[in-house]
Amino acid sequence: MLTKNKTPTITSYTSNPVLATVKPDWKGTPLDEYGLFMNHEYPWKLEYGKIFKYIIHRNPQKEIKKLATWRISVLKDDRWITDSMDKIVWLGHASFFIQLSGIRILIDPVYGKLPVGKRFSEMPVAPDKLLNIHFILVSHAHYDHCDKNSIKLLVKNNPGAQVLTGLKMDNLIRRWTNNKIQTAGWYQQYQLDSDLKITFLPSRHWANRTLFDENTTLWGAFMIEKEGKRIYYGGDSARGSHFNDVGELFQNINVALIGAGAYAPAWFMGPMHQNPYDAVKAFAATRAKIFIPFHYGTFDSADEPLGEPEQILKQLNADGKIENELKILKLGEVFHL
Repeated sequence: MLTKNKTPTITSYTSNPVLATVKPDWKGTPLDEYGLFMNHEYPWKLEYGKIFKYIIHRNPQKEIKKLATWRISVLKDDRWITDSMDKIVWLGHASFFIQLSGIRILIDPVYGKLPVGKRFSEMPVAPDKLLNIHFILVSHAHYDHCDKNSIKLLVKNNPGAQVLTGLKMDNLIRRWTNNKIQTAGWYQQYQLDSDLKITFLPSRHWANRTLFDENTTLWGAFMIEKEGKRIYYGGDSARGSHFNDVGELFQNINVALIGAGAYAPAWFMGPMHQNPYDAVKAFAATRAKIFIPFHYGTFDSADEPLGEPEQILKQLNADGKIENELKILKLGEVFHL
């Protein structure tokens, strides 16, 4: 449903009526005049003209990318799979393994290559070793976050795993699994049996699988809470006030996982992804203690070189521009909570 139409306007709101909303003044996830999901600020549609311009434009960093030899480091020691410690492990791009008090969570699992591009980093663990998973979190429908083959393998090996995602995403994921699926609107908390709390939160992005289903499913972020520990996963997002809202709603966030790649050229990528400078500002807005960046190094999905986000972040950190702590992970490196 890519279009040249005018900027969308909010005409109604929606939510999952069986789930609690954690933001008292929140009306619900906004819908435009066509009943499609939209960002609550910076409303925007991807247009055919911009797609064509992006396809034919000349990347000013093309030669730099050709000569670049940087590859993200991968640790193949997977003993973390079987220990009981609380941890975060980056698996590549936007995929994370999280364990809190024995609860095992996978976020946006993508094991192989994308339909339109190769993978530049190995998986730090064989996918069939990811067992005893309790929850699979899927932030949105884009192929680099929601991969059919990865989810099918994961639910085959984890038939009791529950899928947590955004509104209308069950229409897609139900084709691949009979596992339980819960869908939430922004600022809604999933119904879980344990003292684990997971809340679906806004991000400034969009969603589609084809040229004809733009914004028919909801995109977003997650807050994961258990026994006083809080982990924020920002999903795919451009800058916006939602990061401030997260910092106000959720105090003492231990770790903020925030995307810092796929940002060039800014005129095309700016409304959907953050560059490292804006990612640092987003981290500060959340008031989290530790910043772990992601969304770079695995897929070549934008104009910037694969290693540029990490290079910029390290320089910003060296210059004292990052409040609290920056933690750059290797793939497969364990960060203990």
